[in-house]
This record gives sequence, C-alpha cells and structure tokens, in this order.
Amino acid sequence: MTTYKTYKKTLTAALIALSIAISGCTDIAGNPIEDDSTTEESQKTQTASVTRTSTDTKHSEGTAQAASAKLSSARETPAVRVAREVGPAVVGITNKAVARDIFNRQFESTGVGSGVIFKSDGYIVTNNHVIEGAKELIVSLSDGRTVNAELVGTDEMTDIAVVRVDAKDLPAAKFGNSDEVVVGEPAIAIGNPLGLEFQGSVTVGVISALNRTLELSDRRVKLFQTDAAINQGNSGGPLLNADGEVIGINSAKLASNGVEGMGFAIPINTVQTIIDELLEKGYVARPYLGVTIFDKPTAARYGYQLTIDKGVYIFQVRLDSPAGRMGLERGDVLLSIDGKEVNTVSEVRNEIAAHKVGDKVKIKYEHNGIEQESEITLEEMPQVTNDAG
Repeated sequence: MTTYKTYKKTLTAALIALSIAISGCTDIAGNPIEDDSTTEESQKTQTASVTRTSTDTKHSEGTAQAASAKLSSARETPAVRVAREVGPAVVGITNKAVARDIFNRQFESTGVGSGVIFKSDGYIVTNNHVIEGAKELIVSLSDGRTVNAELVGTDEMTDIAVVRVDAKDLPAAKFGNSDEVVVGEPAIAIGNPLGLEFQGSVTVGVISALNRTLELSDRRVKLFQTDAAINQGNSGGPLLNADGEVIGINSAKLASNGVEGMGFAIPINTVQTIIDELLEKGYVARPYLGVTIFDKPTAARYGYQLTIDKGVYIFQVRLDSPAGRMGLERGDVLLSIDGKEVNTVSEVRNEIAAHKVGDKVKIKYEHNGIEQESEITLEEMPQVTNDAG
C-alpha cells in the first residue's frame, strides 16, 4: 500500500509539472498566468471559436434548406410550408411583473406567451393577458436574439395588445381574411406551449366552428374554434391557414377534465381593427352610457337582492355622461335599447358595443314605476372607468 501511495504522489507531481510546462506559469493556487503572447493566442482561439460557431450555424441552415429541397411532394405538406415561411415571424414574450403573496409581500413573477410580427420594423401583436401588469417585456426572436419591448397599446375587452421592439428587417407574417374561413379547412398554430423550451412548436388541426360565442368576465366575444393543440404559452401566437396567412390570434383554451381539442382564436379581421386603433391612439375608443348596472346575479355577488322582474337596475349614474345629462337616476330600470330587451349586464354591454361613438340609440326605462322612452347620443368612454355600460 505504501509503495502505491508513493507511486501515486510521484505520478501526480509529474503531471503537474507537465501541465506547467505546457500551459505556462501558474500562481500559487495553480492557476495559469497569461503573458501578452498567451492573451493574444487566447483571443485568436476565441475568434476562431466564434468563426466556427457562425460557420456551424450557416452549415446547419444550409443543411436544413437542402433537406427541405429534397422533400417529396407527399412530404411537402401545407404545415411544412407554413412552418418554414411563417415560423421565423413567431416570437416568445416574457412578462416580468410584480405580484403580491398572501402576506401582501411583493415578488417578481414571470410568465411566457407568444406573439407574431406583423410589421418588419418591429411591431408585434399578442394577447392583452400575455403583457398585463408587465414591469418589463422581453421578446425572444427566432434567430436567438432577446430584446426589450415597449407597449404600444392594449385592449382588455378583445384581449389584444401591440408591442414594439427596436429592430429592422424582421420577418413579418401576412394577415388573411377571416370572413372567408370555412369549417373543416386546415388550421395551423405556432407558438411556445409551456414556455420557451418548446419555442416555435407547430400543431395542426382544422377549423372546428365559426362564431363561437363565449362569456368572458361579463363580456361576450366571438371566436374561431379549432382542434389544433393550443396550450398555456400559445396565447398570442398565430392561427394560420394552409396558405400561410394569419386568420386568428390564439387567445383561450377551454380547460376542463375530459375535454380535448377545443382551442379558440380571435378572428384576424377583428384583430386588424383593434391594431389600427392601437397604432393610432394607443387605445380603442368605445361608446358608453355612463351607468353602473346590476342584474340579479351581479347584485347577489355584491350582497344586494333585486326584486325586479325584467331589465337591469341602474345603481349609479355619472353626472358628466350621456346618461347623466339625459336625466337617468339611481333606481331607474333600463328595459331595452333600440327595441331589444336587456335583462343582463352582458346584454347591455353587447348592445352598446354594437354601436360607434356619436351614434344615437333609443332606450326604454322605468322611472318611479312609469315606463318612459328617450333618445341618447353615445359618447367615448373615458379611459379610466368602472362603468358597466
């Protein structure tokens, strides 16, 4: 055993000496001390390494292109073409926000969603809930770069937002016409399900249904339904047709035990209208009456009990609003708008949302037990308001 230890020590010393002879001088801890020639040689090595990496990347891209060029007509499916052509325009969006725990202590939370570049000078459309509450937004581009983004504008009602990065000549996707979409045609989703580890994932299905109406937070929205897999992290990414055109922005998934293949996307024609307003104003101008209203379920939520048989109860009126100037008061009951009965908060919202700022609408309401009719001009909703209608 003693002979082996002696031999081991001798061998270790010899290896250290050999290492010093090859690598140059070391400090007392055995770390190399680089002279100028060593530093210069190291820089040359690093430069060579970067060159090799760049060459490897180009080689990899060239190999992928060559492989794509060799695909048979059977393998060159619409999904393959769309992934190749539109995939580079899909980005990851990391939202760094400040949240609070159950003890009201602040902590940083991080969420990841998707987005799609629609203008080559850095404009990206995504979902409002992807960027909501962000302290910092970081965009991960398909070429490997990560850049900070600024918020251009957002619309909570349609769950659409636009952000911008300081970059030029980016790959941009082309918008299609969602009014021409038909049930059964191919639908291709690209995004980052479950995070950036799966960035650029492609899933394929069909358009399952048109004009699906979902109630989300007392608002009704019309969406496309698809069976293309859409998971957490896909939000904000594009839904595409077989021509590689964006026909929708993936927004929500019906999550329930035993339910599969039910994803939803906002039709791109709706998205385009929102984008235009966000680029022009930074927000979407919407008409409003200027009242806070309760239906029976809403009143119960706040501890009130309504005894009305129809209509919605006017709980509060803004004095500087269309309703206030017309003379509506707390306790009045709104019965109909333009001849359509309204018995829920969402019905009032939808009837008002169907109009534009400046439109005149006829309303029927009950005041002190007496039904009355009047015409009211809708005005632009203030940007900070809790009004229901």
